[in-house]
Amino acid sequence: MTTQVMAQRELQIRCEDDIVLVRQAVRVMAQQLGFDAFATAAVTTAASELARNVWTHAGGGSALLEEIRLAGRRGVRMHFRDQGPGIADLGRALAGGFSTARSLGLGLSGSKRLVDEFNVESTVGKGTVVVVAKWARFSSTTG
Repeated sequence: MTTQVMAQRELQIRCEDDIVLVRQAVRVMAQQLGFDAFATAAVTTAASELARNVWTHAGGGSALLEEIRLAGRRGVRMHFRDQGPGIADLGRALAGGFSTARSLGLGLSGSKRLVDEFNVESTVGKGTVVVVAKWARFSSTTG
C-alpha cells in the first residue's frame, strides 16, 4: 500500500516570522484532519522546532506540508529542506543536548519523539532534509 497525498502546501522559511507561519499552517491542517488535542500539539511543536532548525542552522529553506492517507488513516507529513552546512555528527544531534547554535540542542531529538515517523538525511556542505509524519488519533467521541 502506498501513502496518498491528498493536499500539499509549500512554505518558504526566509525569516523568523516564517517559523510562526509554518506552525500555524500545520496546526490548521491537523485540526482539519480531526487530530485530537495532544496529536495537534505534538505535530505543531515538531513543525516549529524543525522550522526553527532550518532558519537557525541554515539561514532558510522550505517546509512542504502534506495531508496524507493510508489504509483509512489520515495524517500530516512534513518535509523540511535546507542547503545549509549539514549536520557533521548526526548521531550526536539525534541524541539530544548537543547544539552548534547555543540552544538546548533538543530540536531534532525532541521532534523525533513527537511524531510517528522520522527520517533525516544530511550531507556536510550540502544541506539537510528532515521528513516526519504524524497520524491522527481519535477519541471515542470523534471516531
